[in-house]
Amino acid sequence: MRVGRRSFLATMIGCAAAAPAVLRAQADAPLVTLKLHHFFSSVSGPHDRFLAPWARKVEADSGGRIRIDIFPSMQLGGAPAQLFDQARDGAADIVWSAPSYTPGRFPRIEAFELPFVPASRALVSSKAIQDYAAANLADEFREVRPLCFSCRDRAVVHATGPVQGLEELRGLKLHVPNRLAGEAVRALGGQAVAMPTPQVFMAVSGHVINGCLDPWDTAPGLKLYDVLKAHTDFADAALSTTTFVLAMNKGAYDRLPPPLKQAIDANSGQPAAAMAGTMWDLEAAAAIAMARDRGDTVTVLPPREVARWRKATEPVLATWVKQLKDQRSDGDKLLADIRELLGKYADEPEPQPPQRPSPQPAPEQKVVAQPQPRPEAKVEPPKPVPPTPAAAPVAKPAPAAASRPKELDIPL
Repeated sequence: MRVGRRSFLATMIGCAAAAPAVLRAQADAPLVTLKLHHFFSSVSGPHDRFLAPWARKVEADSGGRIRIDIFPSMQLGGAPAQLFDQARDGAADIVWSAPSYTPGRFPRIEAFELPFVPASRALVSSKAIQDYAAANLADEFREVRPLCFSCRDRAVVHATGPVQGLEELRGLKLHVPNRLAGEAVRALGGQAVAMPTPQVFMAVSGHVINGCLDPWDTAPGLKLYDVLKAHTDFADAALSTTTFVLAMNKGAYDRLPPPLKQAIDANSGQPAAAMAGTMWDLEAAAAIAMARDRGDTVTVLPPREVARWRKATEPVLATWVKQLKDQRSDGDKLLADIRELLGKYADEPEPQPPQRPSPQPAPEQKVVAQPQPRPEAKVEPPKPVPPTPAAAPVAKPAPAAASRPKELDIPL
């Protein structure tokens, strides 16, 4: 089959013209797509105010050559306790996981979950644990590439009645988020109950438990305010917290070219830890404000009473130190390092919620604004005028909603 000279030239010219467009499309396409998996819902603070903005920042810093697809609510399958192994095995490229969901597997990071060890502010604890990890956690997390560590906001006692001292806590059945929180509750004379977090509301409603030892930020999502009207906080430290790690599959990181590794590295360590800690603190502040607005009792124990709780929970720390000694680790030194790091970051400024600019009316709204009735219209009847098409009513703006944190659905 002969191809005419004109047809051949036209084909070659068309290919030459299309080549730059193809090259541009290839240059604009992401070079790498990564899967980020976590157990929080897509409307939660951790997803909406940390993981999603973090992923978009990495994408921007890579010049669009990295794309991060986020899968909340365990959409890739498995249970929250399996997230770390998913990152290790490559089922997900990046995970946001709670190490304490596999008790005893990461004993050194558990130090931050001991009673009255973490700070009362998540930002302070998160920045401290990031430094602590660099010095002490490389071996525990050697199977993955840790991108950042963080501590959730402080856990407080949410109960059906006020808890103003040890006497009111004794005998209460409380849900606990991790192993060491359970040991703390038992040391204080309460009964620790472990169950999936979504079951807490029904357990309280059915009088199975009397409350929970959980972070402030869980209260809206669990609808605790409907069943637990008393909340006991602490003046200078946290009775408990939960640690988190943003971990990446080592192979997925190693396969990246140097410029894309740089985009990951620039958003790892302290920048990411501070971002997570700030998010936790803002979530807690919003939850506290909601509790007060609803008329709940928020009790902040004074230092003298907190000292009694500290004394009662000292055996929990002693047991942990002994367990570390059996594993040839110096638990006392690790605790001393933590206290020094917490002091280093104690003066971090309080996070402030982002200020949203006041909405400005569009130009056309100023022109078609509904006219105000004249005073004389109330006295003199209006003169008849030829009928004209009725102007469309202008909808009145809805009253501004009170500042409330998004309600979360946080599975365990």
